[in-house]
Amino acid sequence: MSKAPAFEREKRVDSGSGAPIGVEHGRATKGEIAAWAAYDIANATYGTVVATAVYNAYFVDVICGQAPGGKELGTFLLSVIIIPVSALAIVLTAPVLGTIVDAMAAKKRMLFVTTTLCILCTATLSMIPPGEPWAAVIALTLANFFFGTGEDLIASFLPELSTQENMGRISSIGWGAGYVGSLIALGLCFAYFSWAKAQGMQQTEYVPFAMLICAILFFVFSLPTFIFLKERATPQVDGIGKNYFKVGFERLRHTFNHAKHYRDLFNFLLTLCVYSCGSTAVIHLASVYAQQVLHFTASDSVIMILVVSITAAIGAGLFGMVQDRIGAIKTLAITLSIWTVAVFIACMATEKAHLWIAANFVGIAMGATGSAGRALVGQFSPRGRSGEFLGLWGMAHKLATCIGAVTFGAVTHLSGNNYRVALLSCGVFFIAGLLLLWRVDEKRGRLAAKTDADLPV
Repeated sequence: MSKAPAFEREKRVDSGSGAPIGVEHGRATKGEIAAWAAYDIANATYGTVVATAVYNAYFVDVICGQAPGGKELGTFLLSVIIIPVSALAIVLTAPVLGTIVDAMAAKKRMLFVTTTLCILCTATLSMIPPGEPWAAVIALTLANFFFGTGEDLIASFLPELSTQENMGRISSIGWGAGYVGSLIALGLCFAYFSWAKAQGMQQTEYVPFAMLICAILFFVFSLPTFIFLKERATPQVDGIGKNYFKVGFERLRHTFNHAKHYRDLFNFLLTLCVYSCGSTAVIHLASVYAQQVLHFTASDSVIMILVVSITAAIGAGLFGMVQDRIGAIKTLAITLSIWTVAVFIACMATEKAHLWIAANFVGIAMGATGSAGRALVGQFSPRGRSGEFLGLWGMAHKLATCIGAVTFGAVTHLSGNNYRVALLSCGVFFIAGLLLLWRVDEKRGRLAAKTDADLPV
């Protein structure tokens, strides 16, 4: 008896544009899943070194600290301009870009473009001297935009590499791999920082070089993705001269016109947006809070993120298996409760040890929350439209980044630079997300994805 191919091609007509959809689906090989997960390792080097542990705090403390306006200007620029503007740009482009790459079968090509540009912007950060905040604002905003867009694009491959039954586990493999990337990047940076300090080097000398380390690691770890990951979709618009932008808008309009059919998707996107307002603010501004409130050094922050990466990898792996057993909604309810406890502990912290405890709670919840959310949207995505639906996931997540950062910055300013009150405001988002979560019906959302082709144009 001949063995069935790992992937079979499904042909049907897209309900939005009327164009044929060709999608290969089934069970991916372990090698290809590893190649997909390698990108999570790659972009985690940026997410931890630049956006979390090192550069954000360096930007506030050094780049702006030696400029007119000082550290207060730095906190304002980071929380009200850099993070929100890059996030808002993704909010405005992600859904349409997702539909376009679906129509063109160009997810991998677009991922290559965004990856290259993010690497170049990251390398540029190494060249910006202290006292030049606006150059850093431009480079960091662009880097954040390309990084976030790449996150959405790599996520859109998930429904093609998995089934409804194992999507949670495969998503957690990628998410867990990302924390391996964090460990590698932060480990190298910490070793370099320790050596540089022993040589008498100043922060203005060794932190910029860490940006080059990050750019190189991003390039190296993304190579397996571009070599081995397949673009399974086929172009959905036949003929030369077709306007893919028009097709993209038409398909997006079709999705919103049938919002009732996808009500569980939209209910979850709202829920995700609310709780992510809290999680993204905590992740992006944790090092600033640690340095300004409990006087962490750059090395302290790196060590803390190293440990958090370990607990996050463990949390993503364990909860990935839990999700496939009890479902994404119950899994998210557990992790949001952990987030709430972690924020309360951090707000009450008077010693570094207290923040370490909170940080490890954050680690356990962080990996599991991200993995479960991505997998659930993947389960709600119809075949051939993963770019569009994961683009909506990216839109919700980046809108949350914008709102969370602005809220943190505004509360910090209005409270007279009281970072504890600002962090406490993040806890409100977790509680609200927990309450909204129970409006989502997993089974109904999966059924909506399967019956997508039956919708009228």
